[in-house]
Amino acid sequence: MRDERGTRRARRFRELLDKQTLILPGAFNALTAMQIERAGFHALYVSGAGMSAARGLPDIGLLSLTEAAYDSATITKAVAIPAIVDADTGFGPPLAVMRTVKEFEAAGLAGMQIEDQEMPKKCGHLPGKRVVPTDDMAGKIRAAADARQDPDFFIIARTDARAIEGLESAVRRARIYIDAGADAIFPEALESADEFRTFARHLAKEGGKAPLVANMTEFGKTPYLSVAEFEELGYRLVLFPVTALRMATQAVDEMLSELKTRGSQRGLLERMYTRTKLYDLLRYADYEQWDRRVHSTEDGHANR
Repeated sequence: MRDERGTRRARRFRELLDKQTLILPGAFNALTAMQIERAGFHALYVSGAGMSAARGLPDIGLLSLTEAAYDSATITKAVAIPAIVDADTGFGPPLAVMRTVKEFEAAGLAGMQIEDQEMPKKCGHLPGKRVVPTDDMAGKIRAAADARQDPDFFIIARTDARAIEGLESAVRRARIYIDAGADAIFPEALESADEFRTFARHLAKEGGKAPLVANMTEFGKTPYLSVAEFEELGYRLVLFPVTALRMATQAVDEMLSELKTRGSQRGLLERMYTRTKLYDLLRYADYEQWDRRVHSTEDGHANR
């Protein structure tokens, strides 16, 4: 069953995209999602690499649909802003993709991204990727579009073809994916600002009208461009999928080194999220207030 939160958020996501270029930081758990919302971002990205890493797995398609839907639902329940989820290859053939859409709609997501890699998939910025035939991917996109109960549920089609078949092939695939029902196009692992510009221009010449997605991941093929630069190149959605995870993991490493070396965390206190800040983020006072209200009501009933 479609989650009403997701329906409102899918509509909100489209409204936001109509007005502005969107920055989507990647969340790998509910706490990170709450930080993203608190920081003032209007939407977030549920990163497949992030979810995999949080479960101790590499990003090679090992998560099941059940795990991805569960983790995504945990994130969407923690925030009010729209979330787009990385659905990898859709968890199977077109019929499986239809179930994927239904599960993610039920999880309260505003949309999902699906890619044209073969399984087992790889991180989009690593060598050795393989892509499925264009018609196979188009079939998955049609299945996704047909399966959604909410017409606002946003479907992003990612193509990894640039590294395997070249930039022009990626453009041709993108045009076909739009015809199949994709709401946005995500060309993965472009290697220069000129490639991003060329892709956008050539797709427009082909008649492909859809918002474009840029992936500003670290340590990959893509140069470090700002959101303003991507916008100038014609891109409306900019992902930072694993930035928060990488920062958090590095901070934990540094903490563990300090603890092992010095036997105390005292030297790290000024760099920590304080108890007060954490409780504020988690709305600790709200829960205490709700608890008092419940007990007050119970006491009132008991005295009648």
